[in-house]
Amino acid sequence: MNQLEALRQWTTVVADTGDFRQLAQFKPQDATTNPSLILKAVQKPDYRPLLDETVAAHKGKPVDEVIDHLLVRFGTEILSLIPGRVSTEVDARLSFDTAATVERAERIVALYRAEGVDVEQRLLIKIASTWEGIRAAEILEKKGIHTNLTLLFSFAQAVACGAAGVRLISPFVGRIYDWYKKAAGAQWDEAANAGANDPGVKSVRQIYDYYKKHGIATEVMGASFRNTGQIAALAGCDLLTISPELLAELAGSTAPLAHALDASAARDRDIPEVRYDEAAFRFALNEDAMATEKLAEGIRAFAADAVKLERLMGA
Repeated sequence: MNQLEALRQWTTVVADTGDFRQLAQFKPQDATTNPSLILKAVQKPDYRPLLDETVAAHKGKPVDEVIDHLLVRFGTEILSLIPGRVSTEVDARLSFDTAATVERAERIVALYRAEGVDVEQRLLIKIASTWEGIRAAEILEKKGIHTNLTLLFSFAQAVACGAAGVRLISPFVGRIYDWYKKAAGAQWDEAANAGANDPGVKSVRQIYDYYKKHGIATEVMGASFRNTGQIAALAGCDLLTISPELLAELAGSTAPLAHALDASAARDRDIPEVRYDEAAFRFALNEDAMATEKLAEGIRAFAADAVKLERLMGA
């Protein structure tokens, strides 16, 4: 049994890619994309026709609407290759506008429905884990539109998402690791901060244990991995979304892989319940320098890639 097969015993494997032709090789249950991955994909010769066809088919329409058609085109192609769900992201430039996020999400859902997709079972709308994004997700969930809250770096974000009843969260393991490594500089000890001691892994474990202890139904999907050691340390997490490169490493390794996260063990721990109103949420996030910086950085990066995608379409 290779490590990918072993991981599937306890965890749903999700492919983190816009390159849907790689999906058949690894047979993931679900798949997730973001603007950066779509931008990367459409610059490849294999995928450029999708961009050209989408632009031609919707010529004269507002560019944001054409981008949504492109996202849905990629999403439907992915759904034809996997048995589960695809996550499609709302424009990051709407991350601080609850009403606009809801409106954009509903348009994406309508486009999927027009393609015959069972959106309740097979689609997650991806939204940044700002206070406004979490409120938008709460509204959408009440309408039967399921959400994936992304760019999640802090316990406060996770608690607020669970209280809002979102379907799934994506804590970013690798970006948390990056921040702490950069902050430590020459003092960073890679061996001492590997595996279960990795700061990104520790963040996901804290969230996972809290959810299981308090019966929160929101699924935890670790994301943004830098190495297979981080993945192995989270074996047992509800889901893990993994790049094709790391999926290939797991499939090529027969090293032992143990069950790391355990819901029943978490339920036996003494973990107090926490609640946040808006003011408390914003203060808790502000107190976490890493989460504050990485959330802002992530929104800026996704927004920049959305602009690049618009320019590519215009060209």
